[in-house]
Amino acid sequence: MSWSKLTLAVFLLIPASWTRVSRLNTAIDLAGESYAKAEYEQSITNHQFLVDEFGYASPELDYNLGLSSQYAEKVDEAVGYYDKASIAPNKMLASFAFNQGGVLLGNKKEYEPALSKFKSALIQDPNNEVARHNYELLARWLQRDEERKNEDQNKPEPSEFAKRKKAEADRLVEQFRFKDALNLMNEARLQDETVDAYQDFMTSLQEITEIDEK
Repeated sequence: MSWSKLTLAVFLLIPASWTRVSRLNTAIDLAGESYAKAEYEQSITNHQFLVDEFGYASPELDYNLGLSSQYAEKVDEAVGYYDKASIAPNKMLASFAFNQGGVLLGNKKEYEPALSKFKSALIQDPNNEVARHNYELLARWLQRDEERKNEDQNKPEPSEFAKRKKAEADRLVEQFRFKDALNLMNEARLQDETVDAYQDFMTSLQEITEIDEK
């Protein structure tokens, strides 16, 4: 190949490369701009264009697609994108992805998987305070929920006597006689242990009475 032909070939490749880079940068800017404007459907389209047109792929792109899909209320798609972003080498980004995935699972009432996501977020980045807050809050809620279930299972079936006393206490509450209602239930409890079936009601009466007496 002569030097003149080689020079021409290189000369033609350089502008083509510049053009592609320029188009790619423009597409990236458009994707970021649409997300910043809360145009989430358009943001999804613009980010997907980077994949389809340029073969662009990165955990950051998956995370952005996750956010856009989440706010566009495309939850299943968002979960998938966050799962892809969660294997990012960048541990901070992976932590963010795990946390967002946990939020979506929590919203779907899939609490145990959500808790696992929050835990994974903390493993990736122990300094992710949002993930730590979410983990601790959900863990406490699950523990309390389990305790409530056990309490409900252990509650006795109220006898007819207990039901009558509860009805009398309800009438006193309607008259704002909370302390009288509490006394009535406590006295009934001494006579019939199945009155414990109304423990939540009695606890509420106790709290109201203490407030009134302050």
